[in-house]
Amino acid sequence: MSRELILNKILERKAVSVIRLKDSGKLKKVIEALEQGGITVAEITMTVPNAIDLIKKISNEVSENIIVGVGSVLNAKTANEAIKAGAKYVVSPILKKEIIETSHENDIPVMPGCFTPSEIYNAYELGADIIKVFPADVLGMNFFKGVLAPMPFLKLMPTGGVTLTNVTDWLNAGAVAVGLGTSLLNKEAIENENYDLLTQNAKIITESINQFLMKVKK
Repeated sequence: MSRELILNKILERKAVSVIRLKDSGKLKKVIEALEQGGITVAEITMTVPNAIDLIKKISNEVSENIIVGVGSVLNAKTANEAIKAGAKYVVSPILKKEIIETSHENDIPVMPGCFTPSEIYNAYELGADIIKVFPADVLGMNFFKGVLAPMPFLKLMPTGGVTLTNVTDWLNAGAVAVGLGTSLLNKEAIENENYDLLTQNAKIITESINQFLMKVKK
């Protein structure tokens, strides 16, 4: 898939699962449980043990409907390795020009992390496909509205502070997608291999997104 096609799919699906696991052996089951609930964009962070090898393995094992990406990327070398392993998009907690350039050289969308209006606009000028506002719980939804008022062309995605019950609020505030970590990926459920709970969480998110999209179409 091309960068444009991958980006459009992410924008259509609107939910990115941010996966941080201590036990990488459970990764496939976690991703499949989320898929059953309708969340099919999976960000495997570099904090997961053997993340690069896992991206390569998972990309070949899960259904084609799942878009596997890499998160917590801090430099171009890591971005390039993950892309070669099969990552379809790159997410970073920071804004770094070399990460954006490397991703685009490989025809892959990139989501750098930003915190201030100046950082956000710099990311836009550098070609960021989506700008990850992080940590969004510190800034809040009014920050999104405030930034988007003079710069409505920005594509912003909150990570941190997105819960099972406020996804629609973030989308109404102007977010083009949301990143979900602990609220979606219940640690206790994963430890106990209660994957049904992950599926139920994903269904709650998917239903909220569908309701939002229906209102937008009216």
